[in-house]
Amino acid sequence: MSTTGTRTSLFSGPYALATIGMVAIVAVAAFQNLAMTTVMPEISRDLDGESLYALAFAAPLAAGVPGMVLAGNWTDRAGGRIVAWVSAVLFAVGTAVVMTAPTMGVFLAGRLIEGFGAGAIDVVLYVLVARIFPADLHGPVFAGFAAAWVVPALIGPALAGIVTDVWNWHWVFAGALVIALGAFALLVPTLGRVHPPAVELRPPWQRARIGWSVGAALAILLLNIAPDLGPWPRVVAVVVGLVGTWFALRPLLPTGTFRAAPGLPSVILLRGLVAASFFGSEAYVPFLLQSEDGLSASAAGLALTVAALSWAGASWLHGRIGEDRLTAGRTFGIGLGLVLVSLLTALAVASLGLPWWTLVAGWFVGGAGMGAIYPRTSMLTLRFSGEGDDGFASSALTIADAAGSVIGLAVTGLLFIGTGGADGPVSFPLVFGGMTVIALLATVAVRRLGPVPDAPALPDAVPSAPSGTAAGG
Repeated sequence: MSTTGTRTSLFSGPYALATIGMVAIVAVAAFQNLAMTTVMPEISRDLDGESLYALAFAAPLAAGVPGMVLAGNWTDRAGGRIVAWVSAVLFAVGTAVVMTAPTMGVFLAGRLIEGFGAGAIDVVLYVLVARIFPADLHGPVFAGFAAAWVVPALIGPALAGIVTDVWNWHWVFAGALVIALGAFALLVPTLGRVHPPAVELRPPWQRARIGWSVGAALAILLLNIAPDLGPWPRVVAVVVGLVGTWFALRPLLPTGTFRAAPGLPSVILLRGLVAASFFGSEAYVPFLLQSEDGLSASAAGLALTVAALSWAGASWLHGRIGEDRLTAGRTFGIGLGLVLVSLLTALAVASLGLPWWTLVAGWFVGGAGMGAIYPRTSMLTLRFSGEGDDGFASSALTIADAAGSVIGLAVTGLLFIGTGGADGPVSFPLVFGGMTVIALLATVAVRRLGPVPDAPALPDAVPSAPSGTAAGG
């Protein structure tokens, strides 16, 4: 990047500590995600909450939506340091509540608090990437985020399963809390480098957007509560939830997102649809392996492990291949194809009773597809957003990610509970079949992407500190 011809890397000069701190935060999120998915069947049995199974995953994602909007606005005004501290405290408090939960109600309350903090810290990480790293390092940074899943993928599901089998699931979250505190400590020095803008440059508080984000979270939660209601209340909850979600998300996303307008709107829509199809299904992969094939929690977590590893490997490869060789359209075409293979494999296993290893192999393929799609959507979000608009664009991407995942979980919850749950003969096939349809819809966003702008011109020298300029709302 410099005129001397010395190649800048993530671990050179001012970028090393920032890279380590952010990757550590992502690794914590990876461990929490994989551990939660692995042990949730046991938690639902222990707390008598099978009907709220999908809600346990959806609650933190829904709560993350207002966390993301607030964090995006607050970071543009304050620079990010105070936002990160508040987010970390909320995440720690929520994890502590989850860890000690005696009932499913308390468990869900903890997940809401935890999710609000996690959503906010996600936005902080994206803003740090935009403001600290030059454009030519954005791809490697996002590949590093994917690589942060490798160690948690190797040991997370198995460790969570073993801890649950030997002691109980409460100790899984105790370990996650300790790891989270250590990871945040690594990020603290980097936060001091993101300075607030001058008073006259600070955007106003976007109270309307924050209010809409709360409305979106409530509507999404209503969708996920619907499976536990009676037939007619369920229909009302679904209709109100869908309309409310659509109405509340519109002000939070770029104009034209729901009609797949070219540019940033199509990128945001693609991210949401892919998240819905993959994560809406993934919550039921260990469930299927445990209920139908009799695998233990640690053995069922193998599917999550291999998917995380292929995700990291595909992201690393994506970061190594230049954009001239692997265009956005080609990347998304390959990625969606691989995700569809995994969903169709899961559908075949659930419908035809194929061996459990078939599902594990299929989920490995799907992880590779996600590993191609996610870093490219992250790069394009920063590419399509103008200077001073990275806070809003990052917030929109993470909102689409979370909202898509929660909507996917709501749909799978309705299909699963509405057809008899684990004892229903068509419950699992409907879950994976429904998510296959959503993945097919994502191809519309790819076709509508339009021209991709070139990367910004690189500076002549490596900056020693971020500029501290504010992102607009």
